[in-house]
Amino acid sequence: MMNQGRTIDNQVRHTAGPVALLAGCAAVLGWMGIPDLAMAQDAAAQAPTAYRDIPYVGSRNLVWIIAQLHLLLAGFVLGVPIFAWLCEVVGWKSGDKRYDKLAKEFTKLLTSSYATTALFGGILLFLLIGFYPKLMAYLTDIFFPSFLVYCGLFLVETATLYLYWYGWDAMSEGNGKKFHIFLGFLLNVFAFFIMIVPNSWATFQASPVVIAEGTDFERAWAATWNPTWWPVNIHRIIANVVLGGYICGAYAGIRYLSAKSAEERYHYDWMGYVGNFIGVFGLLPLPFAGYWLMREIYQYNQQMGITLMGGFLSWLFILQAMLIGVLFLGSNYYFWMGITHRIPGSEGQYRKPIMAMLIILLLCLAVWMTPHSLVASLEEAQKMGGTHHPLLGVFGVMSAKMTVSNLMVLVTFMSFIMYWRAGKEDTAGWAKVAKSVMGAVLVLAGIAVIVLGVWGYFVPAIIRINYFSTSQVGIVIFVMLTITPLTALLLKSAKTTTEMVWGKMPPRAGYSLVLNAVMVILLMTLMGYARSSSRVHWHVYGVMRDSSQYAFSPALGYAAALMALNTFLFCMLVAFIFWVATMGDKAKAAASAKGSAEPGRIPAMAGGSPALDAPATEASEGQRPV
Repeated sequence: MMNQGRTIDNQVRHTAGPVALLAGCAAVLGWMGIPDLAMAQDAAAQAPTAYRDIPYVGSRNLVWIIAQLHLLLAGFVLGVPIFAWLCEVVGWKSGDKRYDKLAKEFTKLLTSSYATTALFGGILLFLLIGFYPKLMAYLTDIFFPSFLVYCGLFLVETATLYLYWYGWDAMSEGNGKKFHIFLGFLLNVFAFFIMIVPNSWATFQASPVVIAEGTDFERAWAATWNPTWWPVNIHRIIANVVLGGYICGAYAGIRYLSAKSAEERYHYDWMGYVGNFIGVFGLLPLPFAGYWLMREIYQYNQQMGITLMGGFLSWLFILQAMLIGVLFLGSNYYFWMGITHRIPGSEGQYRKPIMAMLIILLLCLAVWMTPHSLVASLEEAQKMGGTHHPLLGVFGVMSAKMTVSNLMVLVTFMSFIMYWRAGKEDTAGWAKVAKSVMGAVLVLAGIAVIVLGVWGYFVPAIIRINYFSTSQVGIVIFVMLTITPLTALLLKSAKTTTEMVWGKMPPRAGYSLVLNAVMVILLMTLMGYARSSSRVHWHVYGVMRDSSQYAFSPALGYAAALMALNTFLFCMLVAFIFWVATMGDKAKAAASAKGSAEPGRIPAMAGGSPALDAPATEASEGQRPV
């Protein structure tokens, strides 16, 4: 009965927070509606309310912050189940319990974040209905059938997550484990559809397809299958994996820095490596998905593409290049530290290749972040001979940027392969031939990417975009698809010459994992602003005009400040969620340590003695202080 009482009490505590918050939101909305009630007498003569505002903060700013936090949380919640499930499958197939433990720890972070994500989604919905009633009525009229589908998906996703998490220990063996893995698969299937349904609402605003005739379902389906829906779906699912991987890596990095035992350092060093690996694994194809998305935007509406890549938003892509460059450097740096600290005696062997890769990455980053035109005074422009610098202008065009971004992907891929092969010696008879083939493929691919990049200066843009840039992407993908299976086959029979030593990484490894996570969050806030601002003064591009007082794109500096604020708030939110998630572990560890301590072996406090600190029942009367 006491346990039931505690359970009910815990449930009440869990639900009290969201209920109180929702009640607060209702109160805020009611407060915002007070002016409408005061003017109720004139309501019959006035048109329906199109917009509402909130003083000091501004309705757009509030929606911006809440929507950004909800999307970042949703990205984490939808990305983590993918690799948590894969880790569980690896652990089940290989029998290595470490992977099962890691998958469970990933899922624990997921369950802690799930309710918060749903809560922010509810707040966002209330705010949108309150601030933009006319727009929401229009979207509801088009997408109502998909609203019902989304509700159904959310219900089954929640039920599956509960079964998956709470049934982990109960279904750990035999057929139970198979069923648990099937639940993990279902969890990812439902999560995928939960992601693509709202994507249709957002992409419809940028590239709408509106049909006037047909049933509700036919109109909703036409609006859903708009030109940018699938490019955004693919781009977002990869980005979610990247976000989830790097945030889990940051979590492991912080736990590694605060670890107090060798066992904890071992576990969180390994978890940080897996998180960074997952992040890099998603990061490699992400630029290709982004390129496809931009290409579809150009094809749908050239003006929108020019606003993004050649208009006032083009400076965002310079910031994007800097952030991605830091992310590539941070990820590679973590790999390189892993080679030199986890593999004893390897520092001298890999120093030259690491230095060469670092130089290539820095040169590529310098080219990628070079702007096409400079903000210059009249005197400076006259000295340059125009707005374009004679040298820097050459590197500021897309042909150069596509080339260096592909080279950075290639270098990062090779860095990963080098880490994978470190401490192994090939024993297969065909190893020399395979390594020669891989080396030739890599060199020829690098040359081909550079040649196509230089050639791109001398052909029309349409040929460069449709053929040269896509060929560069195809070449890099071909390298990955060729070298990865060959390396896996070689390592299958390879001999381990030096075992990896976990838990020996320096503290800066943990800091680099945190840095990578912050860079990814900043990137997502940056590109979210870019996509929304490309609609300029339209709620639904070319269909419904924004006639509110916020019908303008905020200045880049103002937007950067809000993006930084959103990143800070998200980091604080995630830190709080993870802190709450680990409270149970700390309590268990403390209880375990207390239970294992023998009476009389408890360390004496300053000024005391073990004898005097012993329990009263065991202490003799003569030893008691008078």
